[in-house]
Amino acid sequence: MSVFPKDFLWGGATAANQCEGAYREGGRGLSGVDVIPFGPDRMKVARGQMKMLECDSAHSYPAHEAIDMYHRYKEDIALFAEMGFKVYRFSMAWTRILPNGDDDTPSQEGLRFYDGLIAECLKYGIEPLVTICHFDTPIALIKKYGGWKDRRMIGAYLKYCAALFERYKGKVKYWLTFNEINMLLHMPFMGAGILFEEGEEPEEVKYRAAHYEIVASAKAVKLAHEIMPGCMVGCMLAAGNYYPFTCNPEDVWAALEADRDNYFFIDAQARGEYPVWAWKRMEKAGIRLDCTEEDIQVMKEGTVDFISFSYYSSRSTSADPETVEKYRKPGNAAIKSLLNPYLKASEWGWQIDPTGLRVTMNSLYDRYRKPLFIVENGLGAVDRVEEDGSIHDPYRIDYLRAHIKAMGQAVSEDGIPLLGYTMWGPIDIVSASSGEMKKRYGFIYVDKDNDGKGTLERRRKDSFYWYKRVIETNGGEL
Repeated sequence: MSVFPKDFLWGGATAANQCEGAYREGGRGLSGVDVIPFGPDRMKVARGQMKMLECDSAHSYPAHEAIDMYHRYKEDIALFAEMGFKVYRFSMAWTRILPNGDDDTPSQEGLRFYDGLIAECLKYGIEPLVTICHFDTPIALIKKYGGWKDRRMIGAYLKYCAALFERYKGKVKYWLTFNEINMLLHMPFMGAGILFEEGEEPEEVKYRAAHYEIVASAKAVKLAHEIMPGCMVGCMLAAGNYYPFTCNPEDVWAALEADRDNYFFIDAQARGEYPVWAWKRMEKAGIRLDCTEEDIQVMKEGTVDFISFSYYSSRSTSADPETVEKYRKPGNAAIKSLLNPYLKASEWGWQIDPTGLRVTMNSLYDRYRKPLFIVENGLGAVDRVEEDGSIHDPYRIDYLRAHIKAMGQAVSEDGIPLLGYTMWGPIDIVSASSGEMKKRYGFIYVDKDNDGKGTLERRRKDSFYWYKRVIETNGGEL
């Protein structure tokens, strides 16, 4: 027996900059994420600590070819359809549509590519779920304005939105304004094209940029509803609740404050205003927000229709410096967390916590009272191709089974309204966190390695057939 509604949207999710490749083909402009390299400098560039506005010969960039979905999308969507996808979440590359980010006329070649991709989805009865901006601030606008630290980015973004909404009205019902909008605080260059100049206060720059993205999102929601009546526009959060490391009240408070870093954005997008604590926090930090009366009105008029989020793991924090030092999670993760001794971890150190998904769903719905949509959830792992060409990935099936079970409990036992689930990523793509192919998420194996070698041949893993059955039974068989 399935606990999910009959119209539940099962599917998968990708990002243009991680799967399309063809990064300069068809007149596509250079994007911020294109210059973030694979290797030890990746996080320095992503965080805006190392300035790179061009690609160079000293670094490698696997995403430039990625899995060449630009030329192979028909084959890939046919495989998604074979699994029974009801929805496919993908992003459009801003610089494919507006190569300079604010061109007066959109690129017809770029639009034709997405015409074909959307047509292929609709041919199989797959709903397109489009992320408008997925970590791809145009390099031209980073050079021109300094990325999202400048208010003029709002106008450029709306020009891009208008081109999409006019072209795809009647074809795309579900939209997301920004991918993982809260990552701006953790990876400001990747998230918002921000480089810090001498004399700038980083926290003030980040919160100012966040405000401009929130205003842009609100204006985009209003514009979408005007151009495409009946469409649904959501926000998108990199989610995962913080657990207090102990029941010490100081740890509980530290966890609450850490969660607020993420809620800051969604509070504004879902409720139409900043919470009192956000204003107090900025006041204490000496942050002056460029917030006009018009902005306040725009935010109230442009609240989202649903809350979407990614979930890979819960997090943990403490107010005790000794505990932080002892249990600090190793590595260079974007979002800091302590090691939770009750949880196992993936090969990349991401702790596995299906119950945390249920906790997160309840926290978000209790807070916002809007339908939820899980648009990323998956396990990055090393897969091995057997001599007969098969790929056995029981670890991935186990991870997803446990998370879908927790998701079902939130729906059936807690009453959470959930629109759908798009697993990340249904086909192997370049990892956003590490920039490599070795870290694979997909149901579909792509023959390519970290050095760019391989045939790009697609192969079905065991998990492909498992997920097909999950969709056939609407989550009844896991």
